[in-house]
Amino acid sequence: MTLSLAFDIAFAGLLVITIGYAIVLNRKLGNLRRHKEELERLALTFSQSTARADDSIQRLKSSTDVLQKGIEKAQGLRDDLSFLIDRGTLAADRLEVGVRGTRNHRQDAASAKPKRPVEGIETISDAIAARKGIEDTGVKAFAGADADTDEDFENQKSQAERDLIEALRQVR
Repeated sequence: MTLSLAFDIAFAGLLVITIGYAIVLNRKLGNLRRHKEELERLALTFSQSTARADDSIQRLKSSTDVLQKGIEKAQGLRDDLSFLIDRGTLAADRLEVGVRGTRNHRQDAASAKPKRPVEGIETISDAIAARKGIEDTGVKAFAGADADTDEDFENQKSQAERDLIEALRQVR
């Protein structure tokens, strides 16, 4: 008997523990049922957030593609600018050689004859005309220019000189 009584007491203890767990589980299930709508809203919000994240990822990918194309275009422009800078450096070097030649020619001309004072606009025009021959040597030293460019340069320069002389006359 004692053995069956021990089994009955152990069995009753396990039943009490099981009933206690069942009560706790029932309360939790009741809370879950009461908050079912909130849980559904949470699931819906999570679904919407996931959809927005997918859209954002797609927009980010398209933005990345656009930026990559811009970077490639910028690299092409960088290469073009580098080429133009190199060409500009060469042109500047040739122009500097021409300017030095003109300066040397002017210094030789200045030491050969004394300078006379320039008094009026007419004498300025005469001085410009006299210098024109000297400046032509500097322009011709610039080896990169062709004949049409030289003529255009001369026309522009003479127009600028005419404008300057006219402005000086109007000031007087």
